[in-house]
Amino acid sequence: MRNTIIRSGLLLGVAFAGVASANPALAQSSDDSATGDIIVTAQRIEQRLLDVPISISVLDNRQLANRNITVANDLVNYTPSLSSNERYGPEKQSFSLRGFNQDQSTAPTVGVYFAEVVGVRAQGGTTSGNNVGAGAFMDLQNVQVLKGPQGTLFGRNTTGGAILLTPHKPTDNLEGYIEGSLGNYDMKRVQGALNIPLSDTFKVRIAGDRMKRDGYMRSRSGIGPDNLNDRNYFAGRLSIVADLTPDLENYTIFQYSKSNTRGFTSRIVGYDPTATAGIPALTALGAKGQLERQTARGDSIYDVESTVDDPYLRLEQWQVINTTTWKASDTITIKNIASYGEFRETTHFDLYASNFQVGPGGFNLATVNPQLPIIVPAGTRYGYIELDVLPGTDNSAQSTFTEELQLQGNSADGKLNYTIGGYLEFSRPLGFSGGRTSSFADCVSPTIFACTNPLFIGSFSESRTKLSFDNHGVFAQASYKFTDRLTLTAGGRYTFDKITGITAGTRASFAQPTAVNNFVDPVTGVRLTRVCTDTFRHNIGNIPGGDPAPCITPLENKSNKPTWVVNLDYKPTDDVMIYGKYARGYRQGGINFTNPGVETWGPESLDSFEVGAKTSFRGAVSGYFNLAGFYNKLSDVQIFAGLTSGQANVSGGAAIVAAGKARSYGLEADGSLTFFDSLRFDVGYAYLDTKIQQIPTAAELLATGILNGTPFIAITPSVLPGSEFTLAPKHKLTLTGTYTLPLDESFGKLSVGGTLAYQSRQIANGGMPAECGPTKTPLTSSTVSATQWCFAPTTTPLGRQPGRALVNLNINWDGVAGLPIDAAFFVTNLTKKQYFVNTGGGFNSGRFADVQVGEPRIWGFRLKYRFGN
Repeated sequence: MRNTIIRSGLLLGVAFAGVASANPALAQSSDDSATGDIIVTAQRIEQRLLDVPISISVLDNRQLANRNITVANDLVNYTPSLSSNERYGPEKQSFSLRGFNQDQSTAPTVGVYFAEVVGVRAQGGTTSGNNVGAGAFMDLQNVQVLKGPQGTLFGRNTTGGAILLTPHKPTDNLEGYIEGSLGNYDMKRVQGALNIPLSDTFKVRIAGDRMKRDGYMRSRSGIGPDNLNDRNYFAGRLSIVADLTPDLENYTIFQYSKSNTRGFTSRIVGYDPTATAGIPALTALGAKGQLERQTARGDSIYDVESTVDDPYLRLEQWQVINTTTWKASDTITIKNIASYGEFRETTHFDLYASNFQVGPGGFNLATVNPQLPIIVPAGTRYGYIELDVLPGTDNSAQSTFTEELQLQGNSADGKLNYTIGGYLEFSRPLGFSGGRTSSFADCVSPTIFACTNPLFIGSFSESRTKLSFDNHGVFAQASYKFTDRLTLTAGGRYTFDKITGITAGTRASFAQPTAVNNFVDPVTGVRLTRVCTDTFRHNIGNIPGGDPAPCITPLENKSNKPTWVVNLDYKPTDDVMIYGKYARGYRQGGINFTNPGVETWGPESLDSFEVGAKTSFRGAVSGYFNLAGFYNKLSDVQIFAGLTSGQANVSGGAAIVAAGKARSYGLEADGSLTFFDSLRFDVGYAYLDTKIQQIPTAAELLATGILNGTPFIAITPSVLPGSEFTLAPKHKLTLTGTYTLPLDESFGKLSVGGTLAYQSRQIANGGMPAECGPTKTPLTSSTVSATQWCFAPTTTPLGRQPGRALVNLNINWDGVAGLPIDAAFFVTNLTKKQYFVNTGGGFNSGRFADVQVGEPRIWGFRLKYRFGN
């Protein structure tokens, strides 16, 4: 990796040396982002970045375009401290800041806000929702990444931080633009905006974005589409500003997005050669055969074998936001932010891109079930786990209403500034969120049971859930200037969280014609047997007629906590700030219906300590430099723990428990240097050290009584003391250089830019061995033997992603030949670095290794026409 960084750095340096040596003369003047004067809203009011005592990374609209950021996940390569979990694709990622992650059904640790409103909440079978829709990055003023707990002013579940997307607001000018892009993988994108001032007091802005790009993962199975991991979305936005009086403004945004892709896929890279019996042997040998076919063809890491005829991931989201601001007096402003939005997801995909076949010699099913003394012939094809939608439902469907009232004020002498407010959030289901997942069947569509049963053990898991979330809070924060240089800020919030839900999960399997109590499914006509998934509470045998009503289980979880912040900052000059901060963060508990009796868990708390400095300077060399150091202490850490069943009719699982302690500390630095207004360097660096300090043992957890009244007899944490956090690389570096050529204004403004984005290795899955080799100590409580840590014929580490260094380039020609036309060329991953973005979950149950592969080289051209002002 060290050599990769050196090569990438040299390549970037050569690119700049070539253009910089031409003539280091004057060109454009410094902009606000180069000196830290850019305006941010990190404290719910407009302030200079340099005046906000928070560690923040900001990308303005020009930087977003140059870096080709089109979906939220693209931010990760350009923001130190920010990582993401792409386990289910880039449109469904969850974010991690300073190592604080969201796993499956836990609450987010990073809040994503659009126009000061949190993303529409959702919770399905996989991580989804709680984010902005595809296309939300069109026509933005900037993106702000706030690091550290933001629970006073930005509400619940921001222990890691918050991401703020600020759209362009309608202006007094008749203006706009239209932009088209073409690139490899048949990429096509058209976006634009039109600003219309209908009167002095009524202004409208319309924006739209349509993008389509083929997938970079190629399927070699001959079944279904030939490429996956594509992009295909449309987004539209209507913004209206009505100045009802000189002191009363009404600002409304209508936002809609729809993404319809073929979904993500993973690539199988290894198997367990020591698995010899039962399901682990069946799937490990299936993976072995798939690997052998991949090797024989000479496949690249972008080749997979997907067997789904019609894979898709359809995400639809819309939201209306109304912000009313009344300047009641010179010292008091009242602001009300109300929103309503809906999120829907339907999906059909193979969880592991598995094209499994029974190996040579056949397979004896008696090793799986003694009542099946059957030898399945070699070459028999079967599916492993295929997810689909349940008829009449969406995989996830949720509405969210929010209401926030703020009173912002300041004293007449300007020494005191304060914000007081209240927050209401009601999230309600739009019917059942449901899914039908097939296991060990060969399916065209699990939704309609269009499946065969080649192994005689095929079954279907059918989830049906409804979840309602109530999240309310009251908050206040104030800053007092003891002098013009010394300011104290203190704030607090009390949050009230409540989750209620019902589940009616069932399990279906193929029935033999002579079976007792079977039935014909009324929708599909397929003969089945069906029981409740929760046979612990509802052990009623076969459900008459397949009606899930007897399986309904209601649950509720409440958690209420205070959060606060105390911050002291000192400004020895107008361009230097030193600050120290202590904050308390809180992440609510949750519900997961999959484990009877162990479905709920409590909240997680965080104490965060931070010191930092911000500086700005101007002259022949101008720029800014910000530095922050932090220490975090976590209590009641939400961790996964494996469950062992004590009843034949209940399978094991993985519960979430709030137990144990952890800590993290680190350093963040970002800055910008501009030489002679022509050569600019932007740099961001983050160092992060994380450690699980204390986790209860299996015996200690059992002694708490957590399994009393449940069908489980043992609970084992998935991590051990001393392990690192997942998705928390120790080092992340982003270095961007931009040179503006000294050309006459009549020619336009031509600049060349490049970015080196590096991150060190990280643990992607704490439930799998992190290292290869018999001398390594595993960082998990897995029972895997030393000989199994590396899979033949590869040596791919299961739980750990290697480090990577990516190089991106862009060339921009603004005002081509003095015309209102801008042209650009961009390349991401210039060196065609092959890397993983996550590790799949096939190891624990299937004894094979799979990974999600990062994007290859992507390039394209943009042409933009501007009109008006």
